[in-house]
Amino acid sequence: MTVTFCGHSKTDNPTEIKKKLRYEIVHLINDGADIFFLGGYGDFDSMAADIIRSLKKEYPFIRSILVIPYLDKAYPSFLYDETIYPPIENTPKKYAITERNKWMIDKADVVVAYITHSWGGAAATCRYAKRKGKQIIWIE
Repeated sequence: MTVTFCGHSKTDNPTEIKKKLRYEIVHLINDGADIFFLGGYGDFDSMAADIIRSLKKEYPFIRSILVIPYLDKAYPSFLYDETIYPPIENTPKKYAITERNKWMIDKADVVVAYITHSWGGAAATCRYAKRKGKQIIWIE
């Protein structure tokens, strides 16, 4: 099962959010999740990546994959099991993150989301996931 994440770059209560996020990730792993697509931007993505990295000791079969939107930027790829670039090479730079996010949603079975307002890229990505009929687990 493949999981991706959708959340705002800033979190209101990081300690509480991280606790809830860890609970959901462990639950998903126990239900068969083994691949985690991560965007690598902001608090929520960082929390998810940290949690997955820490859980690899207990669940060595899980894989964290950083999905990059640009080929000409350096990323902390050492924090992930692998890095991939989706087929968005013909996308204008201005839309690369949006198209990368759509690709992650399209490939995922489950989306774990932290959305507190209806505007911005994370909210738009979650609306896309809803339109695609994806299972969404809301972190509140």
